[in-house]
Amino acid sequence: MRPHSSALLARGLACCLVLGLAFLDPKRWAAQAVGANGGSMLGDVNISAILDSLSVGYDKRVRPNYGGTPVEVGITMYVLSISSLSEVKMDFTLDFYFRQFWKDPRLSFRKRPGVEQLSVGSDFIKSIWVPDTFFVNEKQSYFHIATTSNEFIRIHHTGSITRSIRLTITASCPMNLQYFPMDRQLCNIEIESFGYTMRDIRYKWNEGPNSVGVSNEVSLPQFKVLGHRQRAHEISLTTGNYSRLACEIQFVRSMGYYLIQIYIPSGLIVIISWVSFWLNRNATPARVALGVTTVLTMTTLMSSTNAALPKISYVKSIDVYLGTCFVMVFASLLEYATVGYMAKRIQMRKNRFMAIQKIAESKKVNLDTANPPGPPGDGPKQTITFGPREPTECLANPF
Repeated sequence: MRPHSSALLARGLACCLVLGLAFLDPKRWAAQAVGANGGSMLGDVNISAILDSLSVGYDKRVRPNYGGTPVEVGITMYVLSISSLSEVKMDFTLDFYFRQFWKDPRLSFRKRPGVEQLSVGSDFIKSIWVPDTFFVNEKQSYFHIATTSNEFIRIHHTGSITRSIRLTITASCPMNLQYFPMDRQLCNIEIESFGYTMRDIRYKWNEGPNSVGVSNEVSLPQFKVLGHRQRAHEISLTTGNYSRLACEIQFVRSMGYYLIQIYIPSGLIVIISWVSFWLNRNATPARVALGVTTVLTMTTLMSSTNAALPKISYVKSIDVYLGTCFVMVFASLLEYATVGYMAKRIQMRKNRFMAIQKIAESKKVNLDTANPPGPPGDGPKQTITFGPREPTECLANPF
């Protein structure tokens, strides 16, 4: 009986010692527990064990509910900045947070105190199924990786998954420049599954009308953001019907740059061309120099304006304005040419009239010399001599 009592006493002392160490230094005891179990502990919950259990029997090649109802993927976006909107390339670039929400029952786990969801690193995404979402009108895009990959995964105990990524995308934006530079443009981002049809994946805006947000700090040199809207529709392709989401952002162009650089200078050039109307028509060098200079200046202004725009076949609003200014400037130069030509014709007629008048006056002097003034009959007598008539002629005409 005594050896048995000694063993019980030794065990009791060991337990008291262990409890005392844990009470004196709980952090050290927790670290030792983590090391002993080979995982991360949250209280008495082993997080690593939960994550390891999720991968048991999990096949990431198969979507959730395969063969059953389609997976509903919710989408939200928050635009951080819009860096450019190009008329020449017909595209725009934006930086935004892109979040996807879906449910995978295979990743559900038992709820424990303090462990309702798990936030894991971006490497975990390689171990689970994710929607093959892509941007239909994308030209170029990249992930942000400074200082680490800007991505996170959250797994709720019910199996709901949240994936957030920061992206920068350059997307195509066909523009109608008919009213340029007083135009409004509508650019959109289109989201779709690359391989799964509507029988497998259905996209939706996760928060309805509030699914897309735009930062108040978004600003562009030549545009203002009027607003945005979301829509969802179905697209039919040869490979099947696909669910598609679209976020439309409306822009209005600011007139300040074009007012200062184009409209006001071209108007002043037209006014300068009118100065030639007050110059003497005989001031040929001044009027020609002024007219040619204004025409060349308008030509240069039109060329520089069109060089910054795409080569389109329809007439723009600014083309009408600059064309009108060019016609008025050219008309002022044409007016001087017309006035000069008419003045020359008038001078030629005047010279011709004066020449005729001189000739008439010279002939009048000669006539006055031949017939001096005086009463009739006082002039010199003229003797008219008739030749002899033939006898037959006298008989025929005795008178």
